[in-house]
Amino acid sequence: MCSEPGKSPELQFFVIALLLPVACGDLNSDKQALQAFAAAVPHGSKLEWDNTTNICTSWVGVTCTSDGTRVLTVRLPAVGLTGPIPSNTLGELDALRVLSLRSNFLNGSLPSDLLSLPSLRSLFLQHNNFSGNIPDFLPRRLHILDLSYNSFTGDIPTTIQFLTRLTGLFLQNNSLSGPIPNVTFPKLKHFNISFNHLNGSIPLSFKALPSSSFLGNPFLCGIPLKSCLHPPPSSKWKWKLPSWALIAVAAGGGVTVLTLFVILLFCCIKDGATDTTRIERGKSSTASGGQKPSEEFGTSVLEGDNNKLVFFQGSSYNFDLEDLLRASAEVLGKGSFGTAYKAVLEESATVVVKRLKEVLAVKKDFEQEMEIIERVGHHQNVAPLRAYYYSKDEKLLVYDYFSGGSLMSLLHGNSGSGRVPLDWETRIKIGLGTARGLAHIHSFGGPKFTHGNLKSSNVLINHDMDGVISDMGLVPLMNFPPAPPSSLAVGYRAPEVLETRKHSHKSDVYSFGILLLEILTGKQPIQSPGRGEMVDLPRWVQSVVREEWTAEVFDIQLMRFHNIEEEMMQMLQIALACIVRTPDSRPTIHEVVKMLEQIQLYNFENRPPSD
Repeated sequence: MCSEPGKSPELQFFVIALLLPVACGDLNSDKQALQAFAAAVPHGSKLEWDNTTNICTSWVGVTCTSDGTRVLTVRLPAVGLTGPIPSNTLGELDALRVLSLRSNFLNGSLPSDLLSLPSLRSLFLQHNNFSGNIPDFLPRRLHILDLSYNSFTGDIPTTIQFLTRLTGLFLQNNSLSGPIPNVTFPKLKHFNISFNHLNGSIPLSFKALPSSSFLGNPFLCGIPLKSCLHPPPSSKWKWKLPSWALIAVAAGGGVTVLTLFVILLFCCIKDGATDTTRIERGKSSTASGGQKPSEEFGTSVLEGDNNKLVFFQGSSYNFDLEDLLRASAEVLGKGSFGTAYKAVLEESATVVVKRLKEVLAVKKDFEQEMEIIERVGHHQNVAPLRAYYYSKDEKLLVYDYFSGGSLMSLLHGNSGSGRVPLDWETRIKIGLGTARGLAHIHSFGGPKFTHGNLKSSNVLINHDMDGVISDMGLVPLMNFPPAPPSSLAVGYRAPEVLETRKHSHKSDVYSFGILLLEILTGKQPIQSPGRGEMVDLPRWVQSVVREEWTAEVFDIQLMRFHNIEEEMMQMLQIALACIVRTPDSRPTIHEVVKMLEQIQLYNFENRPPSD
C-alpha cells in the first residue's frame, strides 16, 4: 500500500477506507452479497436465483449498469422476504442506486452499512414491519425515501435536513412522535407524515403542502391544518386586582355586552334574519346612474330591490354586483348546468361566473344548497364557491379562476404542432388529485351528497398541475330535460342515472372511471368519427381488451414515454373496475385513491435514477 509524503497515517487510512469499496467492488462481489442475502433471509418461491446464470439478465429483480459490470437496482417487492436484513449483505452493493423491498415481512432495525451506500438514490421499504428509531444517518444523495407503513418510533431525526436532494419523503402510518423538524427541502415535491403521533406546529416551510400530508396527527396544528391556539391562561393570578378595579371591569363589561346586543338587534331588524355563516356585501342591486348592465349576464339580474351578491366568509374579493355586471366577460364554455364566463373586474381581479339554467329550486332550498357546497369545498382539490346571486330569473355562482384551464382542454385542445402532449406523470397526478377531491366531497358531504356532473371540463388545473374539481352538488337544484344520446355529458353518466336519474356515490365513481379512460386513451367518452356514427368509449375499450389488443387502447402520445406500460395497465384495471354496470360492484372512491397512490409510488420507484 503506497503512502504520500506529508500525510499522516490516520488520514491515509481514512481516505483508503472511504475509497476501498469503490476501488474493489465488481460484479462478482455484488453477486456474493446477493447470494448471502438470499441465504440469510427466508423468502418465497419467486426469489430463486440460479448461481449458474447471468446475474444481470436472469436474476429476478436485479438490473445492472449498461456495461454489465455492477448491480444498479434491486427490486424485490412482495416476494415473501421475512425477518431482519443482515449486515454485510445488501450493504456491500456499493454501486446500488435503487433498492425496493416493499410489501414483504421484514422487521428489526435498518443495518448501518445499508444506509452508508454512497450511490443510493431511491429506498423503498414501505409495507414491512421495521421498528426502532429512524437512523440519524441516511444516504446524503437520496432522492426518494419511503419508510411508510412500518412500526418506526421516536422522533423524526433533525439530520434529515442534510438530504437536500429529496423529491419524495414518505413516513406515514408509523408511530413517530415529537415535533416536525424545522427544515427545508428545496426539491421536495411529495411529502407524507400522516397517521403518526406527531405534535406541535407545522413549520412554515411545509405550508404549501396539502393537508392530506399531515392528517391523523391529532396534536399537529398550523397551516395547512387548523391554526395553533394559544394555551389558556393560568387559573391562578400572580397578583390580585383591588376591589374597585374589579367593579370597574365588571361594569365596563356589562356596558360592552349591552352595546353589542343593541347593535345586533338593530342589524337583525334592518336586514332580517341574516345567516351568520356568510357575509352579504355590495350595493343595492338596482343600477345607479343609468348604468346599463352587461348583457352577458342578462338585464333580469337587476330586478328586485333586495337581491345582493352573497359572499362567503374567507373570500378575499371586494366587489359588488354592479362591478360584476360591468366586468368584461368571455365565454369559457357551455355545459349541462349553464354557461361559464371569465370575468375581469376593474380591480384586475379575475373570477369565473357560472350562469345557471333550468334551476328548479326555490330561493330557500337554493340558499341551503349553497351553504352545503361552500362548506364541503374546503379542500385543495375542490374549487371553492366564493359567492352566489339569486333572483327570480337569474342565478349566478362565483368561483376562482384557474389559468391552467381544464383537463378537457389539455387532452383535446389545440392539436396543432405547437401543442405539448400531456406527459404520463402529470396524468397520474391529475387523476389522483381528482380522486382525492371526490373522496373529500363524499366524506364531508355525507352519504347523499354527490358531485353529480364529473367530467373533464369540470376538472380544472391549478398552478401545480394538479386536478381541482368544480361544479359539485348542483344536481338537486336542476330540472333536467332528457339529454340527447349524442350529448357528451351522457358519456359520463352511470347506467342507473340514465335509467332513474338518481345519483349516488357509486355513480360518481362510474363518472370518475370514464375520466380515467379519457386520461389513458386521449379520447372523449362519446365522439363521432364521421357520418353520424357514435363511438362509446367504455364499450370500445372493453371490446379491445376482450380481443387482447390492449396496447391499442392507450393514447398514442403516451407511446413516447418508456417503461410505463405496467402503470398504464394498472390504471386501466382501476378504470374498468369503476365502470362495471352493477353499482355495488364498483370500488369506493377512497379505495380508488389508495390504488392510484400505489401507481404513483410505483412510478417513482421505477423512474431511472439520476443525479
